[in-house]
Amino acid sequence: MIEHYSFGSLTFKGQNYNKDLIIIKTKDGEKIFSSWWRKEGHRLQVEDLEEVWNEKIKFLIIGTGAKGLMQVDPEVERKAKELGIIVESFDTQKATNRFNELYSQGVELAGAFHLTC
Repeated sequence: MIEHYSFGSLTFKGQNYNKDLIIIKTKDGEKIFSSWWRKEGHRLQVEDLEEVWNEKIKFLIIGTGAKGLMQVDPEVERKAKELGIIVESFDTQKATNRFNELYSQGVELAGAFHLTC
């Protein structure tokens, strides 16, 4: 679970991350992609989530930053819908709370977190 989030910092299972990251939890285990970069910093596009699309997940939780400045391209939601993935996006604090809620229920999911702006 995510133990802590503050501007520029996220702690997951005791490990602190200071760069944007993706966390994936499936029946096969967990994967973390730290230092996650997007094609355009404040615009999330389909190709920015290649690590996610091949996973068997039910939810994709997107943290859009402390002030919610990262925009989610509509194509992301279309791609997710094609794959049967429910997308929810929030400012990163709310996204970490929602991620933890689903994580604690054993749901297969991915979280893509922008840690600043």
